[in-house]
Amino acid sequence: MSAPTESADRKWRQLWQRRRWQLGSALLALLLLLILAVAALLNKPDKQQEVFSGLPHSYEYLEAESLGKVQLYMLAVSPEDVILRTANLPLRQIAAYGINGGFFYGTDLLSVAIMNDVPVNGDKGAYGSGWFNAKYARGTLVWDGAAGRLSVQTVSSGDELAVTDRSRYWAQGGISMNLQREELWKAASQAEHLPFAEEQRMRSGLVYNSDGKLWLIVTPTLCTAEEFRLAVLDAVHGEGREGIFLDGDGSSQLNADEAVLTGDSRPVVQMIAVAGGK
Repeated sequence: MSAPTESADRKWRQLWQRRRWQLGSALLALLLLLILAVAALLNKPDKQQEVFSGLPHSYEYLEAESLGKVQLYMLAVSPEDVILRTANLPLRQIAAYGINGGFFYGTDLLSVAIMNDVPVNGDKGAYGSGWFNAKYARGTLVWDGAAGRLSVQTVSSGDELAVTDRSRYWAQGGISMNLQREELWKAASQAEHLPFAEEQRMRSGLVYNSDGKLWLIVTPTLCTAEEFRLAVLDAVHGEGREGIFLDGDGSSQLNADEAVLTGDSRPVVQMIAVAGGK
């Protein structure tokens, strides 16, 4: 009677070994999947840490899309929190929030950019310093700090600016949008020689309303100047809206915690920065 018992024991041991092998294989496969999952998690690229991330700032971030599908990225700020400054790098490499400024060629600034009667890119009266709107009188957005008033003035140089106190203002040159004068804006933009107005380009601008709120605006959408202007009218609310076109195309760049627009990553000479705040 021993032979059948030995045969049964042998079959039981073989079955147990087979089950152990199957269980070991399953556990090995599970362990391998776990290792692959952890490796994928560790190798997942983190969101790029920007040089301006975490800096104090005073802006409200907004996005809007116009009926014409122009996407606007906007920083709403107090004009007192604006600092005009040089960049000479792609904005993404600058430790400051803000957007690109006026027109330039090489390292010369071709638009007015003045802080408290001092041009941001050189000496007062020097070519390329930011004291002049080169060649043409052009729309220049002015913050009169002493009067607490924003305006757009068409000037050729800082000498022509009408301000209350020469030690308390800033002035950013561009091209007049004439948001209050629908019948005038195209003729004015032609007189001020708005570049590539009819072409599909990235664009940027600076707009305010009568409440004293200021918007720094960039679109990566390829659009005409008219399409951009209409998008601004759709997105920016309030009475007394006015503003200027800034440099566009690959210069259209924005630094914010919420979004980074790099244009074509070209160096820009000047930026409109947002000062730190609570």
